[in-house]
Amino acid sequence: MSDKLKIGLLVILAGALITTFLVIDASGNWDYILPRRGKKILAIVLTGAAIAFSTLVFQTITNNKILTPSIMGLDSLYLLIQTFVVFVFGSTTLAMMNKQTHFLLSVGLMVVFAGLLYRILFRREGRNIYFLLLIGIIFGTFFSSISSFLQMLIDPNEFLIVQDKMFASFNNVNTDILLIAMILMLLVGVYFAKFTKYLDVLSLGREHAINLGINYDYVVKRLLIVVAILVSISTALVGPITFLGLLVVNVTYQFIRTYKHKYLIISSSLVSIIALVGGQLIVERVFTFSTSLSVIINFAGGVYFIYLLLKENKSW
Repeated sequence: MSDKLKIGLLVILAGALITTFLVIDASGNWDYILPRRGKKILAIVLTGAAIAFSTLVFQTITNNKILTPSIMGLDSLYLLIQTFVVFVFGSTTLAMMNKQTHFLLSVGLMVVFAGLLYRILFRREGRNIYFLLLIGIIFGTFFSSISSFLQMLIDPNEFLIVQDKMFASFNNVNTDILLIAMILMLLVGVYFAKFTKYLDVLSLGREHAINLGINYDYVVKRLLIVVAILVSISTALVGPITFLGLLVVNVTYQFIRTYKHKYLIISSSLVSIIALVGGQLIVERVFTFSTSLSVIINFAGGVYFIYLLLKENKSW
């Protein structure tokens, strides 16, 4: 089966799931149902595409298929921002804050952190990408520790507000935030377009990429900023989903057996959308909202991560 045919099948499956999600149990109340479910579907599509896109690019840069961008500590930083706002200003401030302002503040702080981290680490020659990952893990642990400490000090009622931010949610998504997220992702996509041609070569590794004439540090730094922006957008939009990228990208590798990133990017985004829409249908129709989608995805992703580790260990 050709890659284009496989992508076509993914498009059909994604379209079928989205249509099912929009029309199931509608009972003719289209004026009420379609706008609400449409916003939720748009949030799912944006989040799924951003996470799959960023994870695929990140794994190509690191040349490692068991890593995700969350290892850089951006998810932990997002949670720290929410906790800090509640701790200092109270939950009322977080609840009353303009949604667009809150979204842009969260994305901006995460991107600034990533930019400063890259600038400091790449200032000296000879710093490889794994040194960046090590520092990212340290910062992520540091941010998580501070968040946990602040959560122990705040009022239990206010902690419930913070707890809502710990898990991804596609319910009650603000339309204005979706509009800003779409604009940001379009701008990132336009900026990324000129770097697409480098991904196939970067997947060969640093030495091969340099030998083939790529300005490795320049390209990698720009791609890392793209990854940071996409992860920040998806996290600020719906919350952290740690293992989604790892799960869908590795499924894509197994389904689309090619090195060409023009196919992998599209396929991984579609697989991510299928996983999120299908998962949300299960949450709503099977579990009747008794659990959250992020819990299901993190459980499945965690099990799959252990499987990948065991698989890699056998290959060694």
